[in-house]
Amino acid sequence: MTSTRRQALHWLRCTDPDAKARGVRALDPAAPVDAHEAIAEPPGIPGRPALPRLVAHTQLRPRSAYTPQGRAALLHALAHIELNAIDLALDIVWRFAGMPEAFYRQWLGVAREEALHFELLRDHLGTLGRRYGDFDAHDGLWQMAERTRADLLARLALVPRTLEARGLDASPAVKAKLLAAGDLRGGEILDLILRDEIGHVAVGNHWYRRLCAQRGLDPLAAYAALAAQHQAPRPRGPFNLDARRAAGFDEAELTQLARP
Repeated sequence: MTSTRRQALHWLRCTDPDAKARGVRALDPAAPVDAHEAIAEPPGIPGRPALPRLVAHTQLRPRSAYTPQGRAALLHALAHIELNAIDLALDIVWRFAGMPEAFYRQWLGVAREEALHFELLRDHLGTLGRRYGDFDAHDGLWQMAERTRADLLARLALVPRTLEARGLDASPAVKAKLLAAGDLRGGEILDLILRDEIGHVAVGNHWYRRLCAQRGLDPLAAYAALAAQHQAPRPRGPFNLDARRAAGFDEAELTQLARP
């Protein structure tokens, strides 16, 4: 039976988004983990489809969600984020050896939920007559994965606890746009995604704090140092404080968010 970590690597390199999502959702949760196996990095990480075209985020012009084209572009951007989130969860599973078995099983569970999110958004986008790949997208999420590829602590600090936590903050405003445009199904999907993403950020918080404790580091000071070292974007408000608390951020961290 192929190990969990090698299965994650296989689907990470898959270039077909639909096959990737389907394959990740079907991953065997009972497969052996092989936590200490050293796996050489192959080419083709992550697997990319021919479309969408990846451009700088500054080249993506905002569109009104009150037009069918604008709403399709918004749903496409959300689907792109979820596809990247599948890759991020798979990458943390295969890349970082030597963690407890629970670490890999939890992140594999995250990948499965991200795959469901992608499928829901992809299918909803289809009701507007559009497909994933029809709009340009940016590569900011994966760029941070590249910067933190050599340090698990940095990966945990700056991907789930920073970039993905920004999704908790953005979710209420995005849902409001969809509902204002009459897209009730889109609002339902956003509710499900927010619920799951709180759990995903909580997984990142748990393992970040555990590694900080093992290395004798203060979590607040370590975060500031890692954010500066890897040029992480500073989170900007408004913040979804209830969601962040539910995801495991403590009051000291929330206070630090509000500092200029």
